[in-house]
Amino acid sequence: MHALAQLRELEKTFPNELVVVSVHSPKFSQEQFTKSVREAVLRYGIEHPVVNDRNMNLWQQYAVRAWPTLMFIDPQGRVIGRHEGELPPEAGKELLHQMIAEFDAEGLLNHQPLRFARETAPHAFLAFPGKIAVDAQTQRIVISDSTHHRLVETDLSGTVRRIIGTGQEGLADGSFGQVQFNRPQGVTLVGNRAYVADTENHVIRRVDLEAQQIETVAGTGEQYGMGRTPLEGPARHVALSSPWDVACQGNNLYIAMAGMHRIFVLHVDSGIIEPFAGAGSEALRDGDYEDALFAQPNGLALDDSRVLYVADSETSAVRAIALSGPQKVTTLVGTGLFDFGDVDGVGEQTLLQHVQAVCYVDGTVYLADTYNNRIKVLNPQTCEVRAFAGTGEAGLKDGTLTEAQFNEPAGLSAANGKLYVADTNNNAIRVIDLVEERVETLTVNT
Repeated sequence: MHALAQLRELEKTFPNELVVVSVHSPKFSQEQFTKSVREAVLRYGIEHPVVNDRNMNLWQQYAVRAWPTLMFIDPQGRVIGRHEGELPPEAGKELLHQMIAEFDAEGLLNHQPLRFARETAPHAFLAFPGKIAVDAQTQRIVISDSTHHRLVETDLSGTVRRIIGTGQEGLADGSFGQVQFNRPQGVTLVGNRAYVADTENHVIRRVDLEAQQIETVAGTGEQYGMGRTPLEGPARHVALSSPWDVACQGNNLYIAMAGMHRIFVLHVDSGIIEPFAGAGSEALRDGDYEDALFAQPNGLALDDSRVLYVADSETSAVRAIALSGPQKVTTLVGTGLFDFGDVDGVGEQTLLQHVQAVCYVDGTVYLADTYNNRIKVLNPQTCEVRAFAGTGEAGLKDGTLTEAQFNEPAGLSAANGKLYVADTNNNAIRVIDLVEERVETLTVNT
């Protein structure tokens, strides 16, 4: 998904010359279903055609070896090039300018744009909410209403207090009625402030809930790799790439930088941002901060003993970063990029499928086992994982923990003995009563 911003830039630059067709060749078993692909297309606002290559036939015919791979096809339908990995837009623009000039010289290119009918997401108050933050003291819930490009603040009963953002895709600071987001994800509450991972703007925003003002505190607004920018320094001068979640401890705001396979830290007082853990390659490897490897980290949670837990999505793993003592990254669950499933157990016996959120509550780490449509619990001391809520079948059903159904839950937060779930593909917020062991759908109303 991190390549989508790059493709959108190319589509915008060459609206009459370039046609993009995405071929979805699934890695995870949950991604094979056309219904799941359709929901992803709607969630990310993809406007070009998408083919579900569920049996990997096109993958094999085009001899593809890596995600993502770009295949270049000329106006006569011949494959003339390929690129493995993400393609920085400036390099892509230069290459396409050369191709267009060549095809025009040969009289092959028709500059009439193609038009496609596009399905839109069904109307709902929330649209694919990605993450959620809850504060018991202020009786506040803040929801990343991601596909509506806004935040929604409610009380604990679901009554809407404020809509934050215009709902129009963009990057604009200012008052709640003026500000614009682009598919925001992670949000964390610190008193009367919130920090937001504004994912497709590639920035971090700070929300003053009293003054009702928002400012960008990190990122340039361009995706890292689109130019020569440093990895560290004054935060507004460092380009980021798909920040997906945030967690705050004192002066340090930790950022799951999914597009760079790293954890970053923003020192809030000084305004300096820098890589914190991860060497940058996409893989699963433990070690010290600089040597460890992550793979699209999507979720963060802090415990009471200075450990940062990471939902390392592409490896279907949960990692633990020690914030005191030796600077070590340890894998609690997960074994590699292509090891996934739905198996409870201890350590390497356990299989998850694209876990996207973690939440620490009284010695237990709750997991959003996203592609398994379940909530699970992890004992960080023994590394034992067991199913907690959800049947594993995608659906929207309340009831006991074993009756309830979810559809790709991706965000977790806890308060007052309850676990709040951003049930993304159900466009809903679910509440798990940890004492009564029941699941209810929160009625979000104005």
